Amino acid sequence: MSNHIVVIAPYWLEEVGTWVFDDPGAGLHQEPFVSGVPEMIDDLVKDIPNARRGFRLFFSTTPFPGYQKLLAWKREEMGGNWYASNEPPMEGWLCPALFRYFERAPAQLYVKAEAKGE
Repeated sequence: MSNHIVVIAPYWLEEVGTWVFDDPGAGLHQEPFVSGVPEMIDDLVKDIPNARRGFRLFFSTTPFPGYQKLLAWKREEMGGNWYASNEPPMEGWLCPALFRYFERAPAQLYVKAEAKGE
């Protein structure tokens, strides 16, 4: 899939204390981000007012205009995959829900966060 951009709308779920998202088309409801990814999201949304109420997250295996971060695949673990960013240096684990969007773990993911309504 060349130039395929996926958009989800993460939000902060206070009851579990982490970022989650819903994607009925992929069969996901309150799917949590864990193991380093919440901190990566915090960095992505640091300039978005009220991001915890929800924002749009774009991701693709190919660069697209305005992407903010490149996440590079590091390793597989427990059915999920670790990705790392350079600026700032961080690592996060994406659970097997990644395979709802890709047949195999991509070598890289380009990501962008923006406020809803922009």
